[in-house]
Amino acid sequence: MSELKLPKYYVNREVSWLAFNDRVLEEARDTQNPLLERAKFLAITQKNMDEWFMVRVASLQQQVFVGHDKPDAAGLLPKEQLDIISEAAGEQIKNQYQVLNRSILTALKRNGYELKHAEDLSAEQLSFLKRFFDEELLPVLTPMAIDSTRPFPFLANDTLNIGVRLKKDDEKSEKHIAVLQVPTTSGRVIALPESNQVILIEEVVQQFLDALFQGYTIKESTVFHILRDMELDVADDEDTPNILQEVQSKLQERERGRVIRVIVSANTSKTLMNKLIKALEVPDERVYDVNGAIDLTFLDAWLKLIDAPTLEFSHFKGYENPDLVPEKMFASIKQRDYLLHHPYDTFKPVVQFIQTAARDENVLAIKMTLYRVSGNSPIIKALADAAQQGKQVTVLVEIKARFDEENNVHWARELEQKGVHVVYGLRGLKVHAKVALVVRREDDTIRRYVHLGTGNYNDVTANFYTDLGLFTSDGELGADVASIFNILTGYSDPVYFHQLHMSPEGIREFIYDKIHAEMANAKAGKPAGIKMKFNSLSDEHMIRHLYEASEAGVPVELIVRGIVMLRVGIPKISDKIEVHSIVGRFLEHSRIYSFENDGNPEVYLSSADLMTRNLDRRVELLFPIKDLTLRQRVLSIFKTMWEDNVKTRVLQDNGVFEKIDRRGLSASNSQEFFIAASLAEQIELQQREEALHRRRDFEPINNPFTGEEV
Repeated sequence: MSELKLPKYYVNREVSWLAFNDRVLEEARDTQNPLLERAKFLAITQKNMDEWFMVRVASLQQQVFVGHDKPDAAGLLPKEQLDIISEAAGEQIKNQYQVLNRSILTALKRNGYELKHAEDLSAEQLSFLKRFFDEELLPVLTPMAIDSTRPFPFLANDTLNIGVRLKKDDEKSEKHIAVLQVPTTSGRVIALPESNQVILIEEVVQQFLDALFQGYTIKESTVFHILRDMELDVADDEDTPNILQEVQSKLQERERGRVIRVIVSANTSKTLMNKLIKALEVPDERVYDVNGAIDLTFLDAWLKLIDAPTLEFSHFKGYENPDLVPEKMFASIKQRDYLLHHPYDTFKPVVQFIQTAARDENVLAIKMTLYRVSGNSPIIKALADAAQQGKQVTVLVEIKARFDEENNVHWARELEQKGVHVVYGLRGLKVHAKVALVVRREDDTIRRYVHLGTGNYNDVTANFYTDLGLFTSDGELGADVASIFNILTGYSDPVYFHQLHMSPEGIREFIYDKIHAEMANAKAGKPAGIKMKFNSLSDEHMIRHLYEASEAGVPVELIVRGIVMLRVGIPKISDKIEVHSIVGRFLEHSRIYSFENDGNPEVYLSSADLMTRNLDRRVELLFPIKDLTLRQRVLSIFKTMWEDNVKTRVLQDNGVFEKIDRRGLSASNSQEFFIAASLAEQIELQQREEALHRRRDFEPINNPFTGEEV
């Protein structure tokens, strides 16, 4: 085991994350994807990287400031990691702009959609924009001079700003500097009168800057974007009596965090650049100059103005199981378990599960965990309706869910006002489990109906995140879920669970036990194997156990979307481990844990990834798929994804993910396969319903007077 701790057996977490974002960038390059989808992928790489800087890079910088000198699993100190990833991030940013300028913008223009620049505008367009500037922008713009009496102003996180170098008309020197924040009130992209032509708002502001600095000559202006340290550090002690108030306070503090990254136009003069960087107090290595529009998320705003269905993925709506419509839902789940594979199965039954429970007079209580919900969540409304109808409704809202804190605080307050019992998470732990419990009176008994999932109760992201969910009325699982809520909302410490496994501690130890069982089977010559799918693998201890399994001869198949700190192909250590990563139309989010178990596979789903935070610092659930048919369906889903050779990248011995060489192979795109299967199921359902209606149309009617058919 000690040998398995050697740094050479591990990949740095941040380097691996950048490699994942590169895989997303590959989708922006891939001409097999529709053009507008490629533009979306490019915008996603920007959003991904922004969040990574605000949290992960910021965390490393904090470690350097406080003198933390503990190396990571790969043997790198925080300062060494910062140096490596700052350079690697710069290379990735360069590649982003190559894709933008050489591919996306060129292809959009070829299809009739053009991003104009000030120097390309016609007299009519300039006149239109001058009126727009005077009426919409000039009233909200605030130029801020920088001199001995007016220090450099505070610039908010994730904002576009313009730096200006000026010369007073009656002076020879060019010593005056000013900045102004680009307003968001009118949107990032301005549609020009001509069809399908747009311009960025910052260019409009720059074009008419003279109106803000009368008596001065503008020598130069440049656009720059800043990110701040947005890590939320909530105290983990008993001195803070109200965690909700603390989170709200920390949200205000976070907005003034240290500047962590600056992106600036490449044509900025050294004079202006130096003044801005010095004032922002950001290290030179995290200042990136780019040749193109700052902040690529402008693409999202532009795409909303483009109506071109042929340049997008074809519209897809998931299959809705007729057994799970409101009038049948509880009766169906009482009879058997149901597995949903989103988005190929619509998320609608999950929403209707809560809505139906809210209306059902036999439902006594609803209990639920919420980590991330949509901005206009129908589930929130249903929970509020249930409480107002006198049902016992208890909701744990995790207000520490990163970047959803404000949204969750809002919903927590809203639910409280409607009479819902709200728990604001647990001190020291994030509640990441996805579980809903409905308690229903049926005749002389009380029955528990449960939904357990791998993804959030978010009706919007469920349309493009792949997740798995289980509906069940199994008595043991229901009792376990009831115990979970007793732990989360009160004082309870059950000795054991019948079927569920919960982190912290429980999931880690359970997976260890299952790995050891597979090792014993392999050594005894019995069928052995491990199949897992999750988002990230960064827990060093779990990686060591997987290395031990490989050493013992256990085949290990891993489908990992993002971070992988494990190395494959190490002789006698990881040569039995194979890692695939699927990046495609939908964001792979489901978590599957399967063990061969001597030819009788055991299958589990979970909210947890194999990351230290999930296993040790979060409340997560891992639950079994007990029904044999559903178990086989999950294994079939895994097999289909494992055989994907279109959107899969395979981890190589050198640590690089490479696409599969498809020469001589038929294309196999797992996501497209699942879409086709879902559509076929929907067509079959429609045909059955039409046939049933036809039979009803021709069904003889009994003569009410004779009782005979006529």
